[in-house]
Amino acid sequence: MRLGDYDRAALVVRCARLRITDTSDDPAATAKRMLRRLARRVQHLDEEIADADAELREILTTHAPNLMAMNAVGPEVAGQIIATAGENIDRLHSESALARICGVAPIPASSGNTTRHRLHRGGDRDANSAIHMIVINRLRWHAPSRAYMSRRITDGKTKKEIIRCLKRAVVRELYHALQADLLRT
Repeated sequence: MRLGDYDRAALVVRCARLRITDTSDDPAATAKRMLRRLARRVQHLDEEIADADAELREILTTHAPNLMAMNAVGPEVAGQIIATAGENIDRLHSESALARICGVAPIPASSGNTTRHRLHRGGDRDANSAIHMIVINRLRWHAPSRAYMSRRITDGKTKKEIIRCLKRAVVRELYHALQADLLRT
């Protein structure tokens, strides 16, 4: 039995369908039984994750429609942003405060004739990761973001600097979406 040629999904399906004919203590038979058991558990967990994602999507679409309507924002990212904002609701007085909480506030890091910024390293790292995923997805699928990147590259900016600028722009959008959703309730 060769299982090395399958990708993850096909491997799980193949292992879940293994037929168990030998119930001896033979290592190969034991491995086959364990593979089948683990593959069925993976399938069960995949179903649970799909159900939880559907439920989360429904809840977020009901309670945070503006946030969910943003480009490249799915249930996981929206849930993370809401969790970060909810833990710091008393500190969320402006979009710059949200940027600081999420760790995407620009900080001057210039020296000599070079003018540049870096991102604030504090804040919620999970929220920063969620914002990073929004930016990466937008750079891949969102035409205005791709055009912005092309324009800034011709201006001499690095990809890292462009991502920093886009993260700050995404936080601006997130803040306004969160404010609109809070006003709804």
